[in-house]
Amino acid sequence: MGSQTMLTSITRLILLVVFLGWLMIWTMLPTKTYKNVWTPNLQSKLSSTYFGAQGVNLLLLSFPMMLIAALSCVYLHFQKQSNSSVITTSRLTFWRRPAVVKAPLGIVTAMELAFAIMFAALLVWSLANYLYVSFGHLHMHKVGEKVWEAKFRSVSLRLGYIGNICWAFLFFPVTRGSSILPLFGLTSESSIKYHSWLGHLSMILFVAHALGFIIYWGITHQMALILEWGRTYVSNVAGVIAIVFAMAMWVTSIPRVRRKMFEVFFYTHNLYPLYIFFYILHVGASYFCMILPGIFLFIVDRYLRFLQSYQRAVLISARVLPCGTIELNFSKTQGLDYNPTSILFINVPSISKMQWHPFTVTSNSNMELDKLSVVIKSQGSWSQKLYKQLSSNLDHIQVSVEGPYGPVSSHFLRHEALVMFSGGSGITPMISIIREIIFQSTKPDCHVPRVRLICAFKNSTDLSTLQLLLPISWALADFAAHIDLEIEAYVTRETEQPPAEAQRAIQTVWLNPTRWTLPFLRF
Repeated sequence: MGSQTMLTSITRLILLVVFLGWLMIWTMLPTKTYKNVWTPNLQSKLSSTYFGAQGVNLLLLSFPMMLIAALSCVYLHFQKQSNSSVITTSRLTFWRRPAVVKAPLGIVTAMELAFAIMFAALLVWSLANYLYVSFGHLHMHKVGEKVWEAKFRSVSLRLGYIGNICWAFLFFPVTRGSSILPLFGLTSESSIKYHSWLGHLSMILFVAHALGFIIYWGITHQMALILEWGRTYVSNVAGVIAIVFAMAMWVTSIPRVRRKMFEVFFYTHNLYPLYIFFYILHVGASYFCMILPGIFLFIVDRYLRFLQSYQRAVLISARVLPCGTIELNFSKTQGLDYNPTSILFINVPSISKMQWHPFTVTSNSNMELDKLSVVIKSQGSWSQKLYKQLSSNLDHIQVSVEGPYGPVSSHFLRHEALVMFSGGSGITPMISIIREIIFQSTKPDCHVPRVRLICAFKNSTDLSTLQLLLPISWALADFAAHIDLEIEAYVTRETEQPPAEAQRAIQTVWLNPTRWTLPFLRF
């Protein structure tokens, strides 16, 4: 155990040094020192037959984050086998407290706010230095060009540079199987907002960059340059095509549009490969190397997700509740471990081949070694069709899955007491937390927090959801003496109790797997 702790500490130190070095390169990148002193010396030493002129960019901007991604897998493996995660969590308690709880940012922790301030400082620093270096050596692109026109062009160009910095971080938050996010105590679900912030900021910068050049070409009577495809410099046509795809993705991602027309947003967002392709043609290899780590790790993650979703999962049974809720029970390999509040993405081809829906995993990998469960409330058209299929006499149903994805450790176990509030189907994360506490309570000399669950349901039939707090194979007597659990349930839309004959029992549907299905595991 001592040698493993030492390896964990050494790996953590290497990760910190590499990450700080990578940030230092980004800080020095816009300066005159990097351009006039560092770059010539590094190019003479690092340019190789295989990488050519991009050897410097690959080594300094691309390689560090890929190394961090590889080493973080080793670090997380060591951390999982030790109790250091609990210690680390307690040290970071202050930084994980909410610092901002108002719109439009929502709930932002102190750590998130600190990183946001540092990132904003990096952008301001970079823009100021780019403009300082550029204004010191203004390049006139046309005979008779005025100084203010040259400066206007320079500002428009540097806004694109700053947008490229945003792109360097854009894909890290949406890499679901990321090994980097857990280093900061983050999950892909909780990091979506960072992707949204970076996306909006980069689009503001890119639109300003594009409009600036259009205005500049119009003022200097060079509008024909918008159709130029240079062989040795940037392709303006590719930039125009890229910004068209980007605008379509940006407009549909506006919160009001996204909430009302989510499918339009989702399918439009799948234009990102075309956007990236023309973006690379526009900026060239040098600037592509700057954003390569995020794109590369995202592509690897997307490929692994495709491999997992390509196989059909084994759906062994389903519990159909009278309130319109269903519990799906999948067969899984015993080596697949996950933590409470994890998310599983589900696709049912017989309903829709394109739609993937995320659901909270309610089962516990320690209590149910070969089974994974999710609970689905039939509210939308997709879930209602699934409920009808499982309520009928089905022999089997084909299902594909991605995940599960979730937090690295169970931070809630370090508290003395937990008070949880839920409404309707929002109880599913609470089920996974309670099951984990139940399992931990069975361990000798293991202290678990007191739990108070306050839940609200529309109708009294929804109270049947509380029967899912325990796995089928567990009984109340197995844990009642070890856990302090108090449940308060409220019915909000009924004034009197319905007749007993209106209450139906839970129906269990057993399904036969086909020969093409396999117990799933996470790649």
